[in-house]
Amino acid sequence: MNIHEYQAKEILNGYDVPVPRGRVAVTADQVERKAKMLGGRCVVKAQIYAGGRGKAGGVQVAYHPEQAHEIAKEMFGKRLVTPQTGPEGLKVRRILVEETVEVGREYYLSIALDRQSSRYCLIGSAAGGVNIEEVAASSPEKIHKLLIDPYTGLRSYQARKLAHALGLEGGVAEDCVQLILNLYRCCLDKDCSLIEINPLVVTKAGWLLALDAKINFDDNALFRHWEYHEMQDYSQMEPLEISAAKFDLAYIKLDGNIGCMVNGAGLAMATLDVLKEKGGEPANFLDVGGGATREKVAEAFRIILQDSDVKAVFVNIFGGIMRCDVIAQGIIEAASDSHCDLPIVVRMDGSQVAEGKALLEQSGLNVQCADFLGDGAEKIVTMLQQAATDAAQGQERG
Repeated sequence: MNIHEYQAKEILNGYDVPVPRGRVAVTADQVERKAKMLGGRCVVKAQIYAGGRGKAGGVQVAYHPEQAHEIAKEMFGKRLVTPQTGPEGLKVRRILVEETVEVGREYYLSIALDRQSSRYCLIGSAAGGVNIEEVAASSPEKIHKLLIDPYTGLRSYQARKLAHALGLEGGVAEDCVQLILNLYRCCLDKDCSLIEINPLVVTKAGWLLALDAKINFDDNALFRHWEYHEMQDYSQMEPLEISAAKFDLAYIKLDGNIGCMVNGAGLAMATLDVLKEKGGEPANFLDVGGGATREKVAEAFRIILQDSDVKAVFVNIFGGIMRCDVIAQGIIEAASDSHCDLPIVVRMDGSQVAEGKALLEQSGLNVQCADFLGDGAEKIVTMLQQAATDAAQGQERG
């Protein structure tokens, strides 16, 4: 789960991580008033769920309140396009107004979940303020990592070792040690999957400051933090993803035209890979889970059909807990209600598979059944290509 920069800084401030003074605003007039409160000169920062805002014009310095007002007028409602948003960009609805800071040196610091080791990983670099992925690719020796033992936790000597690796000394190094320990405490308390400060700066006056901050929460721990739901900015999220979340469906919008419905995250990833190998382009990742009901399957299918980019649907279900005839009933119900005439391929295996296939074959839908994943992927790609050819020929005749 994502939150905005200003929310991340509010959380970090509660853990004694120093951040610049700032206020969030939702109108240009509010931006001007908050700029006056900060003395006139300020930084105007667009709040979207993506990085790379500065290069996209989403972070600008204003030298007086009136200029801050003009910058905000142009920024509100604008779609910022960054490498993390895709070509459609994200609309700016909130702006963080912050005090300006005289930066001496910039660093990178984060604590992230390492999926391979199932541990938190402390990461630091003296090359802060830039895209850390580029640094890791071009100069990996500049990235310092430490896996944290969950039994002993992060110790002071480990944090001090990283501070010295960044080139910090004396009082600033000790301040960095305490900051790192506070970040780790925040990670544990808030069930974070990522806390990232880029850049962490040493000001010309010699103070440590988190100039930018990003926090992601672990979705699997949201049941422990009901307050997080109130922190979400739904305007920054894909509408279909919001609908899917209401039915406990794992849905992610992709750029292709083949809607996918699968049970199991691993099977879903394999399905996307095989579709790509066969020349198809998945339109989404959608995991209905292992014990989905007919109603849940039907709702998942409806969500797929709401995506105007979808021109065909591929269903890949392994009916372990789920009965295949129940799955078929859910697909038929949703497709019939939506008057779906798109090509559909269903690959099912498991309990009641013969009954499920019979229901689909008698449904009157434009559906084919497949016995294997590769066979199903080939069929849906072929059906989609044929549908495109038929449509082109129809236009020529017309």
